[in-house]
Amino acid sequence: MRKTYHLCLSSHDEVLFRSKEDFIRGFNCFAEAIFQTESRALADGEMTTHLHFGIQTDNYKQVMYLSRFAYSRYFNNKYCRKGRFGEKQYFCLEVNGVRHMTACVSYIMRQGLHHGLSETPFGYEYCSSNVIFQKQLGKSPETDLLPDKSKYKFLSGNANSKDYSGYRMSSSGLLLREDVIDTSYVEEIYLTPKNFLYNMTRQSDEKWVQEQKEENPKVAPVTLDIIENGVPDSEINHLKSNERGRVDYTPIRDLELCSMIDNQYLPSYFKEGEERSIYLLPVAKRAEIGNSIWTATRSGRSWSTETNGRVTVPQIRRCLALDHDSK
Repeated sequence: MRKTYHLCLSSHDEVLFRSKEDFIRGFNCFAEAIFQTESRALADGEMTTHLHFGIQTDNYKQVMYLSRFAYSRYFNNKYCRKGRFGEKQYFCLEVNGVRHMTACVSYIMRQGLHHGLSETPFGYEYCSSNVIFQKQLGKSPETDLLPDKSKYKFLSGNANSKDYSGYRMSSSGLLLREDVIDTSYVEEIYLTPKNFLYNMTRQSDEKWVQEQKEENPKVAPVTLDIIENGVPDSEINHLKSNERGRVDYTPIRDLELCSMIDNQYLPSYFKEGEERSIYLLPVAKRAEIGNSIWTATRSGRSWSTETNGRVTVPQIRRCLALDHDSK
């Protein structure tokens, strides 16, 4: 019998995704796991430091294993990396009740908002918020699609492109979220587009908690701090503050920093034609790049042709995987 779960995998020593291509492959690996286990995908939200999945399945461990294994193989092969990917343990929460489920799915789709990456849940690209009530909200799906014969390039080695003929893939290689997420089921949970929009923008307050208690007082309410339980060092008050939608765009994002490291700094450490990856550099050389970035930003000098955004020490360390070798 299927049960509803929220899954969260974190990776704070190194980023989960270094490029948009990685985000695309990460979602495809999740989609493959859903199809292979005959599960139902309710929501997803991926960030560089952690990811959230909302699913209905009779084997959540298999869903996470298949998704994680396929993506780890892709990432390790692409970046010449070795070893386990992500934190050893992931967080799992079983969810019971329609209102509890609504809160869970809403929080997953609000990740971009909560983490200060967008002013609304709909402004963050790597989540499923834009595929719910798509037609009613006037959102047109991507129409530039790949033919079936080309899909294999963006799927794991175990996937057969023929098995995915019924699922559309964008020209960028992404299995369309509206084909992977069970949008009809999720829309039934929200009942109306207006109620969906309300849950995407409401504040995390006691009223939301009380609604769930009224549904079932014996089941703990799904709250922001519970959803973020699998994410180390999450500052809940800061996440709640971000719900106001006031985004500070001054700090550089992890994806931008990774792009600068991989495209601007790495070439000087490798010969022409050699494979380039931070994982092929000794820790001392990675630290050298980090010190260069930190010194440039602290002195106010231009250190990038793209941006002069602020960076933090933890951000530099995870984007350079400085703690990876200590796992």
